[in-house]
Amino acid sequence: METKHALEALAALAQAVRLEVFRLLVRQGPIGLPAGKIAEALNVAPSTLSPHLAQLERAGLATSWRDERRIFYAVDVEGTRRLLAFLTEECCGGRPDLCRDLQRTASFGACEPVAE
Repeated sequence: METKHALEALAALAQAVRLEVFRLLVRQGPIGLPAGKIAEALNVAPSTLSPHLAQLERAGLATSWRDERRIFYAVDVEGTRRLLAFLTEECCGGRPDLCRDLQRTASFGACEPVAE
């Protein structure tokens, strides 16, 4: 990942609503949630939420798709992995044994989806 893209992703996360949306999507995993459920879960007006979702998507941290009349959003796992890899690529001065817990924490293996 280039520094420019990392800065775009970090800027997208540097706002309270977007950070909460991202954290919700990470918990949900790749199955995602409809935009209305995201708004409901975070107590945010849907019209207010749309620009935040769009910015997360432009930053490579979220992805969307349409299913009939609903738009679903999910964490962009690969984009998030690229950002985490960029942030930790020189972790611990070449001592990967010190970063083992960080790598385990950053995995997406233990997601607990929100009920739809």
